[in-house]
Amino acid sequence: MNDAIEKARILQEALPYIREFHGKIFVIKYGGSAMHEEELRESFAKDVVLLKYVGINPVIVHGGGPQISKTLEVFGIKPRFINGIRKTDELTMHIVEMVLSGDINKDIVALINRFSGKNIYAVGLSGRDGRLLKAKKLDKERYFSELGLPVPEEDIGYVGEITDVNEELIHTLLSHNFIPVIAPIGVGEKGEAYNINADIAAAEIAGELKAEKLIYLTDTKGVKDERGELISTLTKEKAEKLIREGVIKEGMIPKVKSALKALEKGVKKVHIIDGRVKHSILLEVFTKEGVGTEVVKESM
Repeated sequence: MNDAIEKARILQEALPYIREFHGKIFVIKYGGSAMHEEELRESFAKDVVLLKYVGINPVIVHGGGPQISKTLEVFGIKPRFINGIRKTDELTMHIVEMVLSGDINKDIVALINRFSGKNIYAVGLSGRDGRLLKAKKLDKERYFSELGLPVPEEDIGYVGEITDVNEELIHTLLSHNFIPVIAPIGVGEKGEAYNINADIAAAEIAGELKAEKLIYLTDTKGVKDERGELISTLTKEKAEKLIREGVIKEGMIPKVKSALKALEKGVKKVHIIDGRVKHSILLEVFTKEGVGTEVVKESM
């Protein structure tokens, strides 16, 4: 009986959040351990389906860096990175698209559909489908300068940045009870493919959709301060200060910068959470405590 009462209490605690977020869009960047460990994969899929059933509209954007590197090695190609960006020549781009839009995307779609029921289905999309993610070659001078990194002389190849999002396509899918699962491949003016950073793609999509929330699933507890302690709420001012001081560094920099850009474009809140925790999405969204860092424009 006590277990049943506790379950009822948890549902009751979630009620105000379900009411508040009904009909809203959540963009979820899916990556890290949550993509690889079976128990976490199932937890993620069930969370996404539950969001849809309570009236929230999830949009999934996924990465796949480790799988791309493994596949490149199978083809005898050594993965190369320049200041954290994958050098993407023409052959590498073909393999990137094959892995992201093929293997990984369809696997995620099948996973979600295992737990969805009547009238709710996940559907896989590449950014090239319906010109969903229009792109151009990444302006490396601006990109690396903004990150405080030296600008490489070497050409980075088919690495792109998004110039436009076909939000009408996403809204159409959401209105018909589909859960879009998007591979971050951009399409250029001549139909060429571009490799897009998944964190940045998620932020751009969330911004164009004016999403209620942008949620990053990571392999860390969230953003940490100079003492190594988790920051539960991170403002734009604090984030910029920690980046200047070198506290926020390496892979967390583009994630936080993308979060701030999404907020500027109209996203209400960004959450950087630990995808290694089962049901981390539900814990962050439907409980008072949360399980990660909430990024906001200014102090509440």
